[in-house]
Amino acid sequence: MWNFLTSIVANPEAEKQKDYRNVVILQVVIIVVGLVFSSLVDFSKNDFLAKSAITLFSFFGAVYAFLLWDLLKNFTRKKWLVGLVFFVLLIITVVGTLGEFPFYRFIDIPDRRTYLFGIHGLLFPIEITIIGFAIRDLFSGRVFTVSKLWGAACVYLMIGITFGSLYDLINIVHPAAFGVDVGLGIPSYTECIYYSFNILGGLDTAYPNPIPLVRNIGVIEAVWSNLYAILIIGKLLGLPGAITKS
Repeated sequence: MWNFLTSIVANPEAEKQKDYRNVVILQVVIIVVGLVFSSLVDFSKNDFLAKSAITLFSFFGAVYAFLLWDLLKNFTRKKWLVGLVFFVLLIITVVGTLGEFPFYRFIDIPDRRTYLFGIHGLLFPIEITIIGFAIRDLFSGRVFTVSKLWGAACVYLMIGITFGSLYDLINIVHPAAFGVDVGLGIPSYTECIYYSFNILGGLDTAYPNPIPLVRNIGVIEAVWSNLYAILIIGKLLGLPGAITKS
C-alpha cells in the first residue's frame, strides 16, 4: 500500500492522465446511453424498462460525480475547495438518489421542479469550476503530454454535458423552453444533452423554435466550442517538440 501511494505522489502526471481517461470513458458512456434511452424508452409510461433506464443512468451520474471530484484533486491544493466540492457532490448524489429512485420513493417531494432546479443548480457551478481548472492545466507548460490529449477530449465532452445541464436548468424554470413539452428529470436531461451535442457538432436540432434564451446560449456554445478547438490545435502546433508520454 505504501509503495502504491508513493508511486502516485512520485508521478502525479500519470495519475492525472488516468483520471482524465476515466472521466472521458464515462462521459462517452453517459452520452451514448442517454441518447439511446431517449430514443428507445418512453419515460412517460413509467414501466419496468423506463424505471431500469432511470436507475442505470442515475448510477452513471453518481460515478461521474465521484470522478469529477477525483479529477479536481489534481488541480488544486486547497483542501477547503476539494472538501466543499466533495460535500456538495455527496448531497447531490444522495438527495438525487432518494428523490428520483424509480422503484421506491424514499422521500416525498411536494415541488419536484424546485427540487430538480436545486440539484442542477448545485452541479452546474462545479462543472464550470472543473472546466476552468482543466483548461488552465491544458495551456500550462511547454510540452503537450498524453495526459493533455485526454484532458482536451475531457474538456470538449464536458462542455457539451455542462451546457446540457444549463439547458436543463432553463427547461425547469421555463417549461417548453424548446418549443415542446419535455418531461422533467431524466427525459428533460437526455433531450438537453441531445440538443447540446447537436450544437457542439454543428448539426441541426429537432427543436426549431426554442425560446430566445436557449437559442442565444446555443450560439454561445457553438462559438465557444469552436474557439476552444482552435486554441487547442494552435497550442499543439505551436509547441517545438513532439507529444511526449507522461
